[in-house]
Amino acid sequence: MFGLSELAIILVVVAVVLAIKKLPELTRSAGKSARILKAEARAAKDADEPGTPRVIQGETVDREAPGTGTGNSTGTGTQDPPGA
Repeated sequence: MFGLSELAIILVVVAVVLAIKKLPELTRSAGKSARILKAEARAAKDADEPGTPRVIQGETVDREAPGTGTGNSTGTGTQDPPGA
């Protein structure tokens, strides 16, 4: 009556129909996983090359010499708040 290929097609169609509600969630999850994997691979590659500077968006790096400090002139060791 039914061959193996017809039965497989019917099972795939039934699985898609039953899983249609979960499909957006599954694709979103797969996208997140792909982004995480890509970021981890990039981080591992950067770790292999310690001489290259690492740029992180949204952060600034103060290039002062170590020990010069950026605190206030009172010598208490606390920093002035921005805009003060």
